[in-house]
Amino acid sequence: MKPTERDYDLIIAGGGMVGSTLAGALGAADLRIALLEGAPLEPLHPGELPDCRVSAINRAAQRIFAALGAWDGMTAWRVSPFRDMRVWDATGFGQIHFDSASLGEPLLGWIIENRVIQAALLESVRRLSTVDWLCPALLETAEPLAETGWRVRLQDGREFTTRLLIGADGAQSQVRHQAGIAVSGWGYNQNAVVANVRTAESHQQTAWQRFLPTGPLAFLPLADGRCSIVWATPPQQADTLLALDDSDFALALADAFDRRLGAIIEVGPRRAFPLRLQHAHTYVQSGLALIGDAAHVVHPLAGQGVNLGLLDAATLAEVILDAVSAGRDFAAFQTLRRYERWRKGDNLLMLGVMDGFKRLFGNALPPVRLLRNIGLNLTDAAGPLKNRIARRAMGLSGDLPRLARAAI
Repeated sequence: MKPTERDYDLIIAGGGMVGSTLAGALGAADLRIALLEGAPLEPLHPGELPDCRVSAINRAAQRIFAALGAWDGMTAWRVSPFRDMRVWDATGFGQIHFDSASLGEPLLGWIIENRVIQAALLESVRRLSTVDWLCPALLETAEPLAETGWRVRLQDGREFTTRLLIGADGAQSQVRHQAGIAVSGWGYNQNAVVANVRTAESHQQTAWQRFLPTGPLAFLPLADGRCSIVWATPPQQADTLLALDDSDFALALADAFDRRLGAIIEVGPRRAFPLRLQHAHTYVQSGLALIGDAAHVVHPLAGQGVNLGLLDAATLAEVILDAVSAGRDFAAFQTLRRYERWRKGDNLLMLGVMDGFKRLFGNALPPVRLLRNIGLNLTDAAGPLKNRIARRAMGLSGDLPRLARAAI
């Protein structure tokens, strides 16, 4: 029986990195797609300073971008490869070094501004005749239809029907709320202070992370020689750091980083946002699916959040395309369950590992401190184990969707 006609086959709520990736991955199919975004992206201008919100992009994510025709747009602007990663404990002797050369790889990943990623993805999506880019367009309500699908109403009063509604609208997902899907999780009583800084010494195309008693501090290399910092710290200390003038903040930051890259000689604008763990009880219903932060939120200490979301998008696209090719209902619950089964286990594993690391390095008990420092050094010395961890984080192993395995 032919499904009831709808305004769109798919409506994707959320035109950020993950939602745009899904739209691009489905763009060549014979599907009518609407991509909704509440606020227009600020245009990029030559010569402007890098934005302070960046993502660590792994090899699987880069392959997805390349397959969608968006990677060249990112490299034409600015991306920064990192070839090493150095992690150490501020309270002891433990340290670990990940080196791309020892893995037989040219690099570990890239640090890219979020808005550079989003701009390149949107440029590729807007070339697709099958995708309607609606912006500003903010979803207000969604209700299931008696036959199949959903009716959505935007804040400006427009209404559309769709066979499949996708929530790519972030941690406070309105799609998830309208569908009545509960979440579990907790706050970490930490805020991440982010900024771009220039250090006296070169970042050496290395991602640096020091575990302080109050939370991890990361220095991530940028293309222009600066570093993007992510400093996880209790909210009260975060407020204090935001209130400092640039010179006092530079001194506090250099001390917290043990002056590993020398003095901080330039400080850009600072922002802060709260950190939490969150996981949706289910990713799918009949005619509905959640991807990215709408489904799961992870601590940023390993920079895996956006990579998980991009794998969600590529996996869901593959499931939908396979169903269309086989003549099955791509919006049916049993179809979408394949996506949930594929991704939920990996996402839960990463959430659990990151939560465990956060709690392990936040524990001040002397026996725990001793054991974690010994553990770091033993892992650093155990080449095969360390390389296995690195290859998984790089997106070079695991049950990857086709787009993430594509040739570069």
